[in-house]
Amino acid sequence: MKGQRGFLQVQPQPAVSLGHWLRQVPQRLLRWHELGQQRRALAALGDGALKDLGLTRADIYQEAERPFWDDPLRK
Repeated sequence: MKGQRGFLQVQPQPAVSLGHWLRQVPQRLLRWHELGQQRRALAALGDGALKDLGLTRADIYQEAERPFWDDPLRK
């Protein structure tokens, strides 16, 4: 191409083996369980605790309504 100065090499992603995927399943289920517990505990906090954290009831409602598999850390 005219004016092209370089190129980009794309490395193919290695295939994930079935064994690797199966080892991740228990970890993923545990993480989802933890997320559900954390969101329920957050929803149960009183207004004073929320104020200390700098959160509003609307913030908590939004977080508590997220599905359990929606992991902000993508673990």
